[in-house]
Amino acid sequence: MGYRDLGEIYPLGGSADRLDLVDPNTGECLPAAMLPFCGRTLLEGLIRDLQAREFLYFKLYGEQCITPVAIMTSSAKNNHKHITSLCERLSWFGRGRSTFQLFEQPLVPVIGAEDGQWLVTKPFSPLSKPGGHGVIWKLAHDKGIFKWFSSQGRKGATVRQVSNVVAATDVTLLALAGIGLRQGKKLGFASCERISGATEGINVLMEKKSPDGNWEYGVTCIEYTEFDKFGITDGSLVPKSLQAEFPANTNILYVDLPSAEKVGSSKNVNSIPGMVLNTRKPIVYVDQFGRQCSVSGGRLECTMQNIADNYFNSYSNRCYNGVEDKLDTFIVYNERRRVTSSAKKKRRHGYKSLRQTPDGALLDILRNAHDLLSPCDIKLPEIGADGNYVDSGPPFLILLHPALGPLWEVTRQKFYGGSISEGSELQVEVAEFFWRNVQLNGSLVIIAENVMGSMQIDESGEPILHHGQRCGRCKLQNVKVLNEGIDWRHGGNVYWKHDVQRSEVLQIILHGNAEFEATDVVLQGNHVFEVPDGYKLKIMPGSTGLAIQLDPIEQGMMESGSWHWDYKIEGSHIKLELAES
Repeated sequence: MGYRDLGEIYPLGGSADRLDLVDPNTGECLPAAMLPFCGRTLLEGLIRDLQAREFLYFKLYGEQCITPVAIMTSSAKNNHKHITSLCERLSWFGRGRSTFQLFEQPLVPVIGAEDGQWLVTKPFSPLSKPGGHGVIWKLAHDKGIFKWFSSQGRKGATVRQVSNVVAATDVTLLALAGIGLRQGKKLGFASCERISGATEGINVLMEKKSPDGNWEYGVTCIEYTEFDKFGITDGSLVPKSLQAEFPANTNILYVDLPSAEKVGSSKNVNSIPGMVLNTRKPIVYVDQFGRQCSVSGGRLECTMQNIADNYFNSYSNRCYNGVEDKLDTFIVYNERRRVTSSAKKKRRHGYKSLRQTPDGALLDILRNAHDLLSPCDIKLPEIGADGNYVDSGPPFLILLHPALGPLWEVTRQKFYGGSISEGSELQVEVAEFFWRNVQLNGSLVIIAENVMGSMQIDESGEPILHHGQRCGRCKLQNVKVLNEGIDWRHGGNVYWKHDVQRSEVLQIILHGNAEFEATDVVLQGNHVFEVPDGYKLKIMPGSTGLAIQLDPIEQGMMESGSWHWDYKIEGSHIKLELAES
């Protein structure tokens, strides 16, 4: 059992009304997958995270693995069309069209909460919206998705929501899938502590007595819309209360594919789990008379995570402790900001809370960056509560390509020493990266064209990413970067989009397999170092300041580069060694 046994499933069919996302050019409403977060759409972020895990597999085992991805779309807000167009525009992310399967979620009619009547947009045309992600299992069976996974030898899959931007942080997804695969589990949840005010369900260990007198146990989910039914108050969390004890449901799942197919193919109510009538949401629509309306309403929804209710284990006697270790369902638990932080809703003007907004999600990414780099003996500004940055913006911007790890243990071996001052910006889009004693005061942006490898056209004419071939590389040793950086007073900055105005920046652009090295220098002011494919640029101290040397890379090093990181597994750890060619 290993990484080659896994697939990925992305339920992207939701309408994401709370994001209020609109195309600035056409005025068309857009689905959540198209939200431009940190310089790219949320869907691109999911694929980047996946490719980073595949790159880690390549560095450890020397072979390439392309994971099949199934995406559930819908017709809401032209969701299917937008997602397909994005994938086509980006050449299916260098993975090949055949590694994706898109299948469309049906829409269901919406009712008004006051009178239970259908909401109508024109005569005999009820307003329709996606009916929850629980239909994914039956739909995956009906559309042959399970058979497609099976034909590629996939036994399990991880399921991830598009709006959650931190789910792939450090060990979360790999631990979830690893336990699920190795221990032969049927369903797993990635969970964390709950916070007050988040619209999220809870994971519980449920005990029930079956009609035959046996006791049944399983880990499952209770949606926030069902709290009243189970006597759970949806107010502020009181420490040590029963409610505070329950971990959050984050909709990050591991599923055993044959077990999920068995549920999806059943000809009964089990195939569409977790049916709830949710009428809590404000519904904005244009009625049959052309009037703009806003009413409380909703639709019959189903929840994909409640497939867990099909996997209860039965015992003849009641179990009082330790039963959770023997079940077909399980939970992995981590710190909240390494499991869930969602860009689910637009931050309203004047609102102080950043929860579940893109602004709050960015702050959690920056808190993770602080936690990641601080143990590397890099001095960083502290990050306070969200409220400190509602008007002023974040204390710094650090955006790191996930292929630097994605495990923090790996990333931390590429960074050591130095400092990142308040108001600084660091963007690293390169995997073969070396940082030793770098002091950053300003903006440093490093962009490699080939982060994890190079594109090669296959026999069908499609560009396919080949890991480890002709990667860009960057080494910084005993370097001071000093410039004016981001203009933090500029009113047009949108930090969560990474759309910022800069006064000065040090930019390093690596084309193809280009390499950049800077040693024992101060790089002050506005600079763009653009290194062409096949060349290495070195910056060293010179007699009158900086000595800049541009040389072609030796022919024998064109594929592998003049240096690279060797990854080795030692016990339960990964050790990196710098290998010079």
